[in-house]
Amino acid sequence: MEFGSFMEFPPVAAAGQSAAFDQALAEIQAAEEYGLDAVWLAELHGAPERSVLSAPMMLASAIGASTSRVKIGIAVQVLPLSHPLRLAEEAATVDQISHGRLIYGIGRSGVVRTYENYGISYGESRERFAETLEILKLAWTEPSFSYEGKYHRFNNVSVTPKPYQKPYPELRMAAATPETFPQIGRLGLPIFVAVRQGPFGQLAERIKSYREAYAAAGHPGRGQVFLRVPAFLAETRQRARAEAEESIMSFFRYQAELGRDSARRAGGELAVQRLRQVERLEALTYDEALATQLLVDDPDGFTARLREVQEEIGLDGILAELNCGGKIPQDRVVNALRLLCQEVKPRFH
Repeated sequence: MEFGSFMEFPPVAAAGQSAAFDQALAEIQAAEEYGLDAVWLAELHGAPERSVLSAPMMLASAIGASTSRVKIGIAVQVLPLSHPLRLAEEAATVDQISHGRLIYGIGRSGVVRTYENYGISYGESRERFAETLEILKLAWTEPSFSYEGKYHRFNNVSVTPKPYQKPYPELRMAAATPETFPQIGRLGLPIFVAVRQGPFGQLAERIKSYREAYAAAGHPGRGQVFLRVPAFLAETRQRARAEAEESIMSFFRYQAELGRDSARRAGGELAVQRLRQVERLEALTYDEALATQLLVDDPDGFTARLREVQEEIGLDGILAELNCGGKIPQDRVVNALRLLCQEVKPRFH
């Protein structure tokens, strides 16, 4: 089981944006010292109330230069928003600086407003994603290449540097809607799943469809699954749940507002799917969330519940959101990280 921490670099009250970077980078140094397997960087745009982490590859480069062991994951790089050659160069550079510690998570994002801000149609996101992924693989593996696509055309271009890892960094892909699970299975990529919009149990059938498609396409192994989950630990169950409640529930309310906005902007069948999720989130209570889609407990309870989820959906690792909502004090987040690494992680190795 791989243990990682998913980070959004939330603002720190009135302390200014610089404090958000200082605090998050201090948490990453703690992760390195405590023995966490990976730190995961979000890519979030145009949401200053939520995050200052809009340029994950720049942060990944800083982390690669200031650590020596912890893996650096992107969760996820939103491929349609950037030029594919620039993405290939930046990812390979981080992989070189970190001596092969980059895990390159990729996805499309469901935040329609971000696409509008970048002047790109969300309706093009699926095709743009597929093109960009194809170009990245060519850029990383071929001395030079040409490409003719709907959105990108290249004639005999060479991209440097090449990645430290061969043929390129491990790719993992985010899945949110039911139809994306078998699509990623056919590609043969490890998968990110999340429980921000729904319960653990909802994932089981979707992961089954992913693994069936993975096997049918002839890929080796069974297909790896990594769960992004709101999580928190403290010395007692009561303390863990009390300290995390306000932050996590405010985040669910924020997600509901974001989902309603994206549904309005996207329209069509996507809007119908989004609104169903929004309605569930708006009605969600903390007790229900604790029972169905959170890992918030003391180390013993956390371990037991994680084992249950691991058996139910077949997990290979977690991306623990230890400050989901961004309102938990830093000393308690670092304490939760310590408990995760020292009390929980050893029981899964």
